[in-house]
Amino acid sequence: MQKRHTKSEKTREPPRLEAQLCFAIYGAAHAFTRTYKPLLEPLGLTYPQYLVMLTLWEEDRQAVKAIGERLGLDSGTLSPLLKRLEQAGLVERLRDKQDERQVRIVLTEKGKTLSREAAGVMQAIGAAAGCSLEEMEDLRDGLREIKGRLLREQPAE
Repeated sequence: MQKRHTKSEKTREPPRLEAQLCFAIYGAAHAFTRTYKPLLEPLGLTYPQYLVMLTLWEEDRQAVKAIGERLGLDSGTLSPLLKRLEQAGLVERLRDKQDERQVRIVLTEKGKTLSREAAGVMQAIGAAAGCSLEEMEDLRDGLREIKGRLLREQPAE
């Protein structure tokens, strides 16, 4: 007869990879990135570039720092992304007239037009995931809540 483990005995077992929430989120993130790739290739965008463009389609003429904060990217990661978007003719980098130290990212006409071409990406992702819009929103909101709790638990830098 197999012995049943008590709760305290189970906590002594080594953690199993498949039981980890972080691993499920990590795997889902990779699956999302792979799913986005063929949807974004016709637009000439990588997934990180798409995220930058989404922020600019919501609000044009943002400071580089604001984009980095919104996406959680440092300047070492963001600068090459912006450079490639500029080389593709989608954005321009302009010095702020009130504060020359700040660089603002401005959509070009080509960049603005691309937003219409990208409009179907979210629906295609929902279809690929097999989720309704409501299910996607619930998952998103739950993950945002977890992220907020985790950030609140981190010590100040």
